[in-house]
Amino acid sequence: MAESYLIPEQTYTFEEEIKHSRFITVLFHCDSDESFKCVLANLKELYPGANHYCYAYVLAAPDDQVAIGSSDDGEPAGSAGRPMLASLQGAEIGEIGAVVIRYFGGTKLGVGGLVRAYSSGIKQAVKLLPTTLKQIRYRVELACDYAQLKDIEHFVSKANAIIEDRVFSNDILLTIAIPKANLSTLNQDLATISQGKLQVKLPQ
Repeated sequence: MAESYLIPEQTYTFEEEIKHSRFITVLFHCDSDESFKCVLANLKELYPGANHYCYAYVLAAPDDQVAIGSSDDGEPAGSAGRPMLASLQGAEIGEIGAVVIRYFGGTKLGVGGLVRAYSSGIKQAVKLLPTTLKQIRYRVELACDYAQLKDIEHFVSKANAIIEDRVFSNDILLTIAIPKANLSTLNQDLATISQGKLQVKLPQ
């Protein structure tokens, strides 16, 4: 599994006219069914009265084959949603949703023409879409003394990791989300303040 992948940094809209039909392609960050449905509903309000709102999404890593979906939304079967999904997967961007809004211009394109039209917007838009690198983080736990907390917070930040939870009792139990590649660096820093006693390990 990839330890990092590109995701959309912001929403991007691309519009073109093909044989008098207006095609509006919207790409956006999306990591759950709920967030996708919310964006789709908002786009239907933003672009009312369109003939079709075809879509595709990849909710996880670009090579994920489970968290994916698409819809032709009334276009001929296989002419919109699946070509859109193939274009998204070919772009190798994760956590991405795409909606293509079509206002019909009176000229039928045929199945082949529709496949090209719905793919075209995505292929052009992904080249211009601002992206950012997402690193996969793994959850680990670390118990430390109160006196060590400030140093550990500094080391965690330095390792591009995040403290997700703190449980205070006789000592402090930290839940840390960290990229695998930065684990050894964090352990080296922890060793300097604990004579090698503090260490984090990935769950088996």
